[in-house]
Amino acid sequence: MARLALVASLVLAATSVAAGAEPVLMISIDGLRPADVIEAEKRGLKVPNLRRFVQDGAYASGVTGVLPTVTYPSHTTLLTGTSPARHGVLSNNTFDPLQANYDGWYWYASDIRLPTLWDAAAKAGLSTANVHWPVSVGANVRWNLPQYWRAGTADDAKLIAALATPGLVTTLETELGESYAAGIDESIEGDEKRGRFAVRLLQDRKPGFATVYLTALDHEQHAKGPGTPEAHAILERIDAIVGKLVAAELAAQPDAAIAVVSDHGFEAISTETNLFRAFIDAGLLTLEGSKIKDWDAAPWMAGGSGAIVLKRPDDAALVAKVRGVLEKLKADPAAKVNRIVEGQAEIAKLGATPQASFLIDFAPGASAGGFAKAAGPVIAPSGSRGAHGYFPDAPNLRSSFFILGKSVAKGKNLGLIDMRAIAPTLAGLLGVGLPDAELPALAVKAK
Repeated sequence: MARLALVASLVLAATSVAAGAEPVLMISIDGLRPADVIEAEKRGLKVPNLRRFVQDGAYASGVTGVLPTVTYPSHTTLLTGTSPARHGVLSNNTFDPLQANYDGWYWYASDIRLPTLWDAAAKAGLSTANVHWPVSVGANVRWNLPQYWRAGTADDAKLIAALATPGLVTTLETELGESYAAGIDESIEGDEKRGRFAVRLLQDRKPGFATVYLTALDHEQHAKGPGTPEAHAILERIDAIVGKLVAAELAAQPDAAIAVVSDHGFEAISTETNLFRAFIDAGLLTLEGSKIKDWDAAPWMAGGSGAIVLKRPDDAALVAKVRGVLEKLKADPAAKVNRIVEGQAEIAKLGATPQASFLIDFAPGASAGGFAKAAGPVIAPSGSRGAHGYFPDAPNLRSSFFILGKSVAKGKNLGLIDMRAIAPTLAGLLGVGLPDAELPALAVKAK
């Protein structure tokens, strides 16, 4: 009898959590700068659906992100409420000094070391859905369309279908009469297609917690720069997608809370500083043809910043040699090195990768060059017009948080917030636990 009573109490507890929860939809717009919504009229942007969040919901004037301010670590923080050093997704690409992983990314949810909002929702008995969120392959999601790509050929569609919830891609393609977007497709047309698939999931499956990721704004800001007419045109089309997602969610679940987030802001850039070239010249990287044959120290670059990993971090001579290379770069104004952080203790304070012995941060206007350009000079004009990845204290790197819903305060400015506070805030609305989160929830509810 005691055992039956215990089981009954656990069932009632789970049921009460699920019954008292507000459904939550989290929409990520990669690279969305908060002022592009808050000051939309001043900037000549027509984004009425995003402006609704400012007028009818709560919003942050800016969000201080994590290090590095790139997509995959940031999106994992948005799900866990923790820094990269704890959740385990340390950059976009995995550390691969010998290039054996063919430019592999942190695609797999098994790399996340801590429970996510997906996990917490599922544990509480809530259904979950995902469209294209980073680090979602194999995630604990009931209806999952994960982000993944490889060659960019037609075979990638087979990969997505195989990695998604069994039968989901085929079912949705049949219902909608169109093929799903390729994982490598970062165009606005790809976002619009994913938006239609997300709308159908929200309408028909009514998930308790859903995530949707839109990527075209980031792509355009890299290509043309932030704040350009081209970037604004993309954001206005994304605004229309957001409007359809909001309408679908509220029609299916009128009590839902809807959050719009982003992973980072953007800096305009004109030059690249190539640490690979500098490390090759210093004998820290050894080439065989066009490949790296061996390494003593390797850059792990993330746009506007990078980690330097040493094969022998306790080798004092190697540490001194790397320090000398970095300090020489910093002494050259053209390299635009903003700061160098040395030592794993100092790096740990920043919540960045524990593998690194040094971190390097570039000044606005410069970004890191990749290995593909290592045959060229250390400092060269950039092939892009916008970048991110810098240390998160840079004002232009602040990301976004907007939220509306029946219980959310209207027109409330939350001020400058920390990205790690977003996941526990959404967990509170869902009525689920996220005990590993590093910060308390934000006060977004109306009093």
